[in-house]
Amino acid sequence: MIVALVLSTGAADATLVAHGVSGKDAVFLQGIDGAAVGPFMYLGAKHMVTGYDHLLFLCGVIFFLYRAKDVLVYVSLFTLGHSATLLLGVLGGIKANPYLIDAVIGFSVVYKAFENMEGLHRFLPYQPDSRLVVLVFGLFHGFGLATKLQEFQLSPKGLVVNILSFNLGVEIGQALALGAILIVFSYWRTRPGFVRHAFATNGFVMACGFLLIGYQLSGYVLLS
Repeated sequence: MIVALVLSTGAADATLVAHGVSGKDAVFLQGIDGAAVGPFMYLGAKHMVTGYDHLLFLCGVIFFLYRAKDVLVYVSLFTLGHSATLLLGVLGGIKANPYLIDAVIGFSVVYKAFENMEGLHRFLPYQPDSRLVVLVFGLFHGFGLATKLQEFQLSPKGLVVNILSFNLGVEIGQALALGAILIVFSYWRTRPGFVRHAFATNGFVMACGFLLIGYQLSGYVLLS
């Protein structure tokens, strides 16, 4: 149910490609000359709410987190990683191939779904710290957006303020999306079908992650 909502949100805009920026927004970004706190906050929030790769990963992260404290810890780690590489990537000029970064982001979706299906316990003798994993994948999620913003000729005037505003908007959008997901999860967990369908749901999320990986690797081979 949640997964279908996430995917339909992404499919609603054909211009969205993982961390892509739509045509009108791209023109708007390149036309700004100076600080524009409100517009950049809006674009950041819009990116997160429509970023189906982010939302799929977050669904995987909180799927079996029942305590508010645990949700806060894991989401904070993701936020820390996401914010750090978004700011460093754009303001520090750190570059990488966007297709490869987005392929790693697709892998993050696969990994969390596989972990939720207890695949790591079955095949690995050593279990990675899930909190560290979320932090590391958060770094890639933020860097993925940074690579897209680097494609535009953003004005140096007010750039620091604008990127900080964009990042704040991303976190606001994340909080709104996460709140909606948690409401749905809270209800779904009271239903007897939650445990029964948990494995199949994560299997579907994993399949979506593989599709994202395949799409990005195809772009790397054909377009890079």
